Amino acid sequence: MNTTWFTEFWSTYQTPIHIFLILLVAVIGRGLLLLSVKRVVKGVVSGVRKDARNKSELESPLAKARVVQRTKTIGSVLDNFITWGIALITLTMVLNELGVQVGALIAGAGILGAAVGFGAQSLVRDLISGLFIVFEDQYGVGDVVDLGDVKGSIEAVGLRVTQVRDVHGTLWFIRNGEISRVGNQSQGFNRVIIDVSFDPDVDVEKAKTVLLAAADKVGKSSELSPLLLGTAETWGIQSFSGDALVIRLVQQLDPKATDGFSRALRDELAASVKKAKLPLSSSGIVVNVKR
Repeated sequence: MNTTWFTEFWSTYQTPIHIFLILLVAVIGRGLLLLSVKRVVKGVVSGVRKDARNKSELESPLAKARVVQRTKTIGSVLDNFITWGIALITLTMVLNELGVQVGALIAGAGILGAAVGFGAQSLVRDLISGLFIVFEDQYGVGDVVDLGDVKGSIEAVGLRVTQVRDVHGTLWFIRNGEISRVGNQSQGFNRVIIDVSFDPDVDVEKAKTVLLAAADKVGKSSELSPLLLGTAETWGIQSFSGDALVIRLVQQLDPKATDGFSRALRDELAASVKKAKLPLSSSGIVVNVKR
C-alpha cells in the first residue's frame, strides 16, 4: 500500500492540523466545563426557590436571594477563570506549534503584567476583597451592617463594590478594598437591650417584675413568639446615682424581629411602668440593639 501521499500530506499540513486539534479540544473542553458550572448553579438556585415555596412565610426571602446571589457570583467567577485559563493554555500551545519562543514571551508578559498590576492595584484589591466577602459570606443582600463610615441595609454585593442604603435613603457605593471592618447585625442573633432609668427610691424587685411581665406580654404575640430566643432577662442595676437607678432589660431574638419587638416593647413598657406607678428619673428610656 502506497503511503507516500499521506507522508507528504502530514509533512506539509502537520502544524495546521495540530493547531486545529488544539483549538477543537479547547472549545469542547471549555464548553463542557462551562456547562458543568451552569448546571451546578442552576441546581442550587432551583433548589433554593423550591425550598422557599415549601417553607413557611417566616423564611426570609432576602436570605434566599442571598444564596442565589452568592451562587451566581461564584459561578460567574468560575466561568471567567475557566475561559481565561483555557485561552492562555491554548495560546501557549499554538505559539509553540508555530515555533515561537514562548519562554521569552512569558517573561515579557510577566514584566508588562507587573506594570499593569502596579497601576491597577486598587482595582485588584477591590476584586480580591470582593471574592473573600462572597466566599466567606461576610454579608449579603438584606443584611443590616456597620461598615465604619456607612451604616445601613445591603442592596447589592458585587466583586468590586458593595451597595448600602442608609436610614436616610441614600444609596452608598463602597469599594470592597476600602472595607476594613464589618459589623453584621443580621447573622446569628440580636439582642434588644433596654436601660430603664428609675427614681433612686424605686422598689427594685417590683421594677424588675414589671419589666419582665411587659417583655413576656409582648413575646406572646403570634408574630413575634417564634422569633424569640429564650425569655427576657434583667441584668440587674447597671448604674446608680443620686438622680437615677438604671435597670437593664435584655431579650435575645432572631435578627428579623429586632425592630418590631423593640417598638412593641417600648410601647408596653411605657404603659406598664405608668400603670404600676413606678417613678422614672428624668433620664427616661434608652434603647440599644446589639448582637
